[in-house]
Amino acid sequence: MGVPLRQQLAVGSYLIKQKLKGAKKYPLVLMLEPLFRCNLECAGCGKIDYPDDILDKRLTFEECMQAVDECGAPMVSIPGGEPLIHKDMPRIVEGLIARKKFVYLCTNALLLKKRINDYKPSPYLTLSIHLDGLKERHDASVCQEGVFDRAIEAIKLALDKGFRVNINCTLFQGETAPEVAEFLDYVTELGVEGITIAPGFSYERAPKQDVFIKGNDVKQLFRNIFKLGKNRGWKLNHSSLYLDFLAGNQDYNCTPWGNPTRNVFGWQKPCYLLADEGYAATFQELLDTTPWDNYGSVNNPKCASCMAHCGYEATAVEDMLKNPLKGLRLALSGIKTEGAMVETTAPILKPASTLAGIPINVEHTK
Repeated sequence: MGVPLRQQLAVGSYLIKQKLKGAKKYPLVLMLEPLFRCNLECAGCGKIDYPDDILDKRLTFEECMQAVDECGAPMVSIPGGEPLIHKDMPRIVEGLIARKKFVYLCTNALLLKKRINDYKPSPYLTLSIHLDGLKERHDASVCQEGVFDRAIEAIKLALDKGFRVNINCTLFQGETAPEVAEFLDYVTELGVEGITIAPGFSYERAPKQDVFIKGNDVKQLFRNIFKLGKNRGWKLNHSSLYLDFLAGNQDYNCTPWGNPTRNVFGWQKPCYLLADEGYAATFQELLDTTPWDNYGSVNNPKCASCMAHCGYEATAVEDMLKNPLKGLRLALSGIKTEGAMVETTAPILKPASTLAGIPINVEHTK
């Protein structure tokens, strides 16, 4: 498991407080997206085709702090765009750490060597480096040669300086289990703290639509990966039930309010992945006015192929709260990689009304 005990205890305490308060909908991770501008043009990205006037917009330091205070989530993921382009990003990160939020600063690492001295190692800060595979695969994914080598150089530098480092990997069409396993072995040997891994979401705005894996192909790929991964020491930065879901063994629908998004347009309805569904001016307005039952893999065709952790990790954590023995059994038996897969027919998972326990793995989602 790739998360320090301090963070597990803090997030576990937060979850207990939500249950004791009787909260029906609560955030686990705030997706704070202060800009869409990026220094890459990845084939599977749904953020980069906005006009320049939108790409030039930035959330201010004050807007970022207000979003964090409104939301109250214990973890903050800062995606983009490329966050290191934002001139106030060091101040934003400092402000979040001062609030004792666990920050995952997501970056393609092209600017990290130049900007790394703007940041200080902290138990509250993780540099989440985007890598979609080994050199050939990653450079093809980001549509630029040499990016993998620069990212690895930056990872080694960050580790040498004492930063927490996480790898954020998205899988696309054409991946094979042995190829992914080789990649996971490689980044594990680098000494990173954890690895976030998920299938790419088929953004409507993405330049290419034939790069996304869908349906049972996703689940079979993860089964094959997990079969190869037994006893290889990978520190996958997810709850065990989310990984079991990826392997087709859990029947979940998403919990989109678990990872709310604040970006340059406002609070995005319903989640980080779906654009053009509307925005709210405040977090409370997002909770109160979003037609949540209109979304999810069984309720909306836009969500049909989604298995992203920003939607399903919170569902898995909620399930762990309701059914701690299920998580314990999974920890003892391991993820099933053979046999029939469950059918996806579940309604949106409703929050548990009473505290049944805390998750065995409470880990970051991005």
